[in-house]
Formats: sequence, C-alpha cells, structure tokens
Amino acid sequence: MTDTHSARRSPDRITLTGVTAYGYHGVLASEKTDGQEFGVDLCLEVDLSRAGESDNLAHTVNYAEVAADVVTILQGPSQDLIEGVAAQIADAVLTRPLVEAVEVTLHKPHAPVGVPFTDVTVQVRRERDVPVVIALGANLGDDPADTLNRAAERLSGLPGLRDVVLSALFETDPVGGPEQPVYTNAVALARTSLAPWRLLAALHGIEHEFGRTREIRWGARSLDLDLIQVGVPGETSEVLSDDPELLLPHPRAHQRGFVLTPWHSVDPSAALRVGDAVSPVADLLPDVADQGVRPRG
Repeated sequence: MTDTHSARRSPDRITLTGVTAYGYHGVLASEKTDGQEFGVDLCLEVDLSRAGESDNLAHTVNYAEVAADVVTILQGPSQDLIEGVAAQIADAVLTRPLVEAVEVTLHKPHAPVGVPFTDVTVQVRRERDVPVVIALGANLGDDPADTLNRAAERLSGLPGLRDVVLSALFETDPVGGPEQPVYTNAVALARTSLAPWRLLAALHGIEHEFGRTREIRWGARSLDLDLIQVGVPGETSEVLSDDPELLLPHPRAHQRGFVLTPWHSVDPSAALRVGDAVSPVADLLPDVADQGVRPRG
C-alpha cells in the first residue's frame, strides 16, 4: 500500500568515491597555467525502492553520467575557489529528478599551501528545492470544500513539502464518466525537496486517508490529488517525464479549466509547458472558458 511513510523515511544513498580529473582552478597564476589533479567524492540521496523492485535503470540515477558531469566541470573554465567548483557540481547533480540531496567533497591534494600536508577538501551539501503545482478535487462526502481544506492541511504537514498555498475554491460540472455530483476544485502551490515519484506516492497516501478508490475511470471521488508540474518550465529545475506512472507536466492540464482557473487565481504569472512551448496560464484560459468553472459561493 502506498502511503505518506514513503515521504517520511530517509532516502537511500549512492556514493561515488575518487572521481578525478585535471583542472586549472585556483587563485595563483601558476594554478591557472599549470593545472593540477582534483578529486571528488559524492553522496547522492535517492529513493531506490522502485529500482530495487523493477531492476530498471530508468528508476535510479545513472552514476556513470554523474561522474562524467563531474569530470566536465573539473576540466571546465577556471575558477578561483574550489568552493565554487564544489557548488557547481552539486547544482549539476540536483538537476537529476531522482536526487533529493547531494553532498560533494572536493579534494585538492596538490594545493600550494607552503607547508607539508596531505590534502585540502571543501565539502558542500545541497538539497532539492523546487516549486510544484498540485490540483485538488472532490465531489463525494458531506462537504467537499472541507475535504479540500483538510487535504491542504495534510499537504502542509507533509515532510519534504513547504510553503503550501491553496487557491480559492471553484465548482465544476463533471465531464465524462458516470452521472455524479458537482466537483469542488482548487490548486495548491508549494516547494519540495522530494523527488517527483516520492511526492506522488505521498499524494496517493493522502488520497487513501480520505477514502479514495480507483475503481471507475473519471468516476466520483472523495479526494483527487494530481501532480501538475514540478520545477520552473524552461529552467534546469523543470522535470519532464514520459514514465506512464508519472507524466510531467500533466499531459491534460492545459485542457482543464478546473486546473487552470484556480491556478491562475493564486498565481497570475503562472506558466505551463504544452508540448515544446511554454505558455502563460492566462493565455490558455480562453480555450477552457466554456467548461463552467465558477467560484464556489
């Protein structure tokens, strides 16, 4: 059973030790002309549960690619401080969607210190911190509006999710599926340190707490939490996924007035990727104006 324990537990780790390359980083002119060897140790915090079950490389981090990125940075443009090199490596590692945190130890064993020594190291730690958009909907129970408000409180208490802001509530007539009551909808904006798959598992756990079942497609539901977007479209934080278990951005979000309308109400500058283009949500609203989304009285 999927639940919010997947967000609470400590993530697994992948460690790479002794990645080395020749570079030209340092304050002294001789360091920039002669260069020296640098070494890097990495500890990546990753949820490896899916990879352990599937034996699928797509469900883990390709550490050969990570090592190649490290070498590229070490061999890249000269920087005065190895602190900056270590931070650049950490930022590059965090562009990989499964990595929730990374610790980088950069070794400079041949630094011109002027006294006998074995090594100089700089260690930095960085955590994922990206914006996310979550759509909420419900049309079962005595008070769907109360359900959404309580679900937003659960999101605010979810480990790895912070700064949760809930939009105003809207009503939407159901489209497709069996005959069912009117929906209450909203959108929550937040920031997260969780990888998208761990966040999705946590959302499913909250749905389960509210009695959600998935027996009928487009059927009535006690609570629906959809992960719409992770990261900023067009920037390195954006997560694109064609995994059938988690499509990002949500492939039908641009067609859903019950997503776009509350989203625009809470963030008028919001943007969404549609295919190869990034469009302001405001520009998408006219296409869904006939879907009957209205403020909840």
